[in-house]
Amino acid sequence: MQEPMLRAWMQESVPPTTYYHERPGRWVGELSWPSQNVVDRELALGWPSLLEEEGANAITRDVTIRSPLSVGLFAGKWCSYAATPDLPHDQREEDGGALVFTTHPLEERLEILGAARLELVVRADRPVAMVALRLSDVSPDDKATRVTYGLLNLAYRDSRSHPEPLQPGKEYRVLVRFNDIAHAFPAGHRIRLSLSTSYWPLAWPSPEPVRLTIRTGESRLLLPVREPRPDLDAAIGFDEPEGASPTMIRQLTEPHHNWRVIRDLAEDESTLEVINDNGTVYLEEIDLEMQRKALEWYRYRGDDFNSVEGETLWERGFRRGDWNVRTVTRTRLSSTPETFVIHAELDAYENDERFFCENWQIDIDRDLV
Repeated sequence: MQEPMLRAWMQESVPPTTYYHERPGRWVGELSWPSQNVVDRELALGWPSLLEEEGANAITRDVTIRSPLSVGLFAGKWCSYAATPDLPHDQREEDGGALVFTTHPLEERLEILGAARLELVVRADRPVAMVALRLSDVSPDDKATRVTYGLLNLAYRDSRSHPEPLQPGKEYRVLVRFNDIAHAFPAGHRIRLSLSTSYWPLAWPSPEPVRLTIRTGESRLLLPVREPRPDLDAAIGFDEPEGASPTMIRQLTEPHHNWRVIRDLAEDESTLEVINDNGTVYLEEIDLEMQRKALEWYRYRGDDFNSVEGETLWERGFRRGDWNVRTVTRTRLSSTPETFVIHAELDAYENDERFFCENWQIDIDRDLV
């Protein structure tokens, strides 16, 4: 009860990669939330490719973006399961299909805590459109580490329960929130805002390609800047962690975890393959073998937004003596301009003989998604 009401891990800057053995940083604290110690810093979207402080004569101009479906292949997992490598990689390849606005090198260290927001003046040429935002930490060697991201289906701009289609060509003012984060940008680094119209497979793309027109100068980024409070931060402390003794297990087959981006240039098809195979383990105390393997594939072809599909294959098994059971499930999600299509299969085996099988196919209205 003597510690601050809010505690957060303030991440230090790190080079981009798909997994980390350690994320350096420190605990920070706030007496209340929202905190008076966190103040918005306004940055206007200037042009070309700059974030300039508001009032710094940012140029007002219409700029457009129509992103390829490849933006998002290096985005990592929506929620990391610690099955590395599932974190976002260097964002420079993603930036090739996005509008990019970057600050000058920071003169001093800058820390943010909370949710950044983007006040966006935008037009679309389709009734259903999405905007995907990324905030990155760009080091002096130009490598870009994603700090946080935000997504908004513009048909849901005013209400999640009562979406309304966009009027093509009409200008809208929308607010897009990023995911909350605590991050420290070092002096000499740059802050980059990247904006795209797709972010597959973290988000299902719009029914058809969309071109967004962004009004620079009138759009602005709000960063929740926190002033360091050594007095509060020093008050945070933890005892040594405690835990039960781990269960004694023996690894019978090796686990395998990987993410692979496969580009078939002959067929103009791209696939993100996710392998999460824990192998087979043996629990000696209860004489039980357990197996778990999950495979995922996310595909698209060229610029065909209706070629997008996601597929998962899960296998789970248990064995004790001459008793052996296993389940295999396969689920595939695809779409048409009007419908999501789910096809699912379930097979169950005992001693390698299938004793149960069922298939499902379900159509779901897209409802402006």
